[in-house]
Amino acid sequence: MNANYQSGVIADANSDALFVTLNVVEGSNRAVKQALAQSQGVIDAMKQQFSGQSLHAVIAIGSEYWPQISPLKRPLLLTNFPSVEGAVEMPITPADLLLHIRSDRHDITFELATRLIALFGSHVAIAEEVSCFRYLDSRDLTGFVDGTENPQGDHKKEVALVGEEDSDFEGGSYIHLQRYVHDLPKWHAQTLKAQEDMYGRTKADNIEYSSADKPLTAHTKRTSLKDDQGQSLEILRHSMPYGTLQESGLLFASYCRTPENFTLMLKSMVEGDGQGHGDRLMQFTTAVTGQAFFAPPLTWFKELG
Repeated sequence: MNANYQSGVIADANSDALFVTLNVVEGSNRAVKQALAQSQGVIDAMKQQFSGQSLHAVIAIGSEYWPQISPLKRPLLLTNFPSVEGAVEMPITPADLLLHIRSDRHDITFELATRLIALFGSHVAIAEEVSCFRYLDSRDLTGFVDGTENPQGDHKKEVALVGEEDSDFEGGSYIHLQRYVHDLPKWHAQTLKAQEDMYGRTKADNIEYSSADKPLTAHTKRTSLKDDQGQSLEILRHSMPYGTLQESGLLFASYCRTPENFTLMLKSMVEGDGQGHGDRLMQFTTAVTGQAFFAPPLTWFKELG
């Protein structure tokens, strides 16, 4: 696969990130299209200016907005955020655009966001902006290491990037975004053993339970799925903690060459295995947003111009 992908899709994790969701102002589609065509130039200029700071960005288009910006050509598998039914609610809160910016310096992350927002100008309205950070040694605020099962090296491309199966969008990626608010007082009231059973791995040294010892309601049990051929269904997670002293949690971000893997994982967590075994971790956190986007390949932005 050639390097026809936005760098932020597969770049290694950073210590700082900003997720900004935007809605396009009515009557602004043409102006937004022009801004999108210029956006990669803005990103490239800043990456050159601050080389060595691991600055990366992804600009993605919301599933419901896609027909407004590209009515004649659509990614084959692009659908809206999945609807699931269960004891836990997973809200669907569409947004038109996503800016996912990350680096190893908060000021640089913020500066690129400022420049991109200036590029779109009054033609967009910010729906939400969430500033994220690396917590300790890449842990969630619950104290457990996050992203342990992420693909590594070149395998990230195989998992996250659309291939020849959709040649018009090869190098693109399907994104699902959710913001979770943790109930940390309730979580910290649990015993260490109860917490570890809910994750299916140890807390201090991050050792996964054996399959025989893993509860059916463990998070790792509910999200470790296989297809009919016995192959693991993988996603590339770019999730990061966020928070203030009043509200905190996880900004969950899934990147994948197909939206199906995330959908199956979400259903497994919420709807369970049909025998009442859902993800017990969901009793300690609440999803407040849910969005589906597609991050186009670089050639798509050039064609807009």
